[in-house]
Amino acid sequence: MASGYGDLLRTRHAARLLGGTLLGRLPNAMSALAVVLFVRAHGEGYGLAGALSALYGLAVAVGQPLLGRAVDRRGQPRVMASAALAAAAGFGLLAANGPRPLPVAVAAVLLAGVATPPLEGGLRALWPAVLDHEEQVRRAYALDAAAQEVLFTLGPLLVTATVAAASQAAALVLTGLLGVAGTLVVVTSGPSRQWRAEAREPHWLGALRSPGLLALLGACFFVGIALGAFSLAAVAYGDAHGGGSAASYVLAANGAGALAGGLLYGSRTFAGVPERRLRLLAVGLAACYPPLMLVPALGWMLPLAALSGLFLAPTLACGFLVVDRHAPPGTVTEAFSWVVTAIGVGSALGTAAAGAVAQHLGTPAGFGVCAVCGAVALGVLLSTGRILTVREVETGRAVTEKDPNRGPDPRFSTSHQA
Repeated sequence: MASGYGDLLRTRHAARLLGGTLLGRLPNAMSALAVVLFVRAHGEGYGLAGALSALYGLAVAVGQPLLGRAVDRRGQPRVMASAALAAAAGFGLLAANGPRPLPVAVAAVLLAGVATPPLEGGLRALWPAVLDHEEQVRRAYALDAAAQEVLFTLGPLLVTATVAAASQAAALVLTGLLGVAGTLVVVTSGPSRQWRAEAREPHWLGALRSPGLLALLGACFFVGIALGAFSLAAVAYGDAHGGGSAASYVLAANGAGALAGGLLYGSRTFAGVPERRLRLLAVGLAACYPPLMLVPALGWMLPLAALSGLFLAPTLACGFLVVDRHAPPGTVTEAFSWVVTAIGVGSALGTAAAGAVAQHLGTPAGFGVCAVCGAVALGVLLSTGRILTVREVETGRAVTEKDPNRGPDPRFSTSHQA
């Protein structure tokens, strides 16, 4: 396993692109807590703090596919660098203005969210340009998915440390500056500067005109609901089993399971098309959620939480391969950005749904939301199996079981040589 990931990270540009992207995505892991702490420090209630934080998340969900489409049309450096600077300006404006007057605070939060650069989609579009073959691309997607667990652990810790050392406003400013720093690391690299999307057919739906992509986005949406529901249900579990520390342990166990699953998945070699493999991984993901409804004592709950995360990163990593195979030509960054949006919106809805369910029916029902949505996500993949595995993409590029390994896309050959 170590040698496989070592070979990947030793590939020219790979470590820089992955590290820069993770650095630039830290604001996604920091912003919710930073906004809430900042608003609360100004004497406002949790209602306003939560509303501004949720508004930021919604703005990110809206902005990602729009900026992704712009990247596909104009390249990465110009769009992403400008967006990162605008997002940092939004965080800076909120830090300078405070939560009042409210219209200015709302505008600042909207700017920070909508302008968040689509680094996730951009990195996944670059991997075929940087890596030598399909197996390395699959391993890179797995490492990317697994690294997110570290990202969302480190982000809140950075916010807490910055507040302790400086102030809540400094945490907001740092959030924006980290986004700029990470984006610059990526867009000043050779692959990012030279990457160009394929020629695209003008169409107002963009990437969404692909039925295969729509099927995958439907599944990702329900996976997102399950993720959001798990976070809320873990808090409810913690309240009933010793307070906030129990919730933290459950969330950490789930993240550890996802990290281990992603790394293990990326270290293996698989035969066959990723569409079929995705359905099998979704079976595992769906099967690991129902045991959480038992809500046993913490000593038993931690292994169950880790098990529920085991198939998460592999499912996402395999889904990234499917996105690349089904995105219409010239829309790959936009397509990956839609995945971010689908999961993000689903997560927000899942948190709200699990909160309502857990309040009225108890913690087991909150975890039941995870189980139901995991099963629905699997159902979407199974019911659209023919679309995902048989249909030919509109470009004429076959996405069939006769084409298990496309290898590096020839449109990236120039960037790869660079």
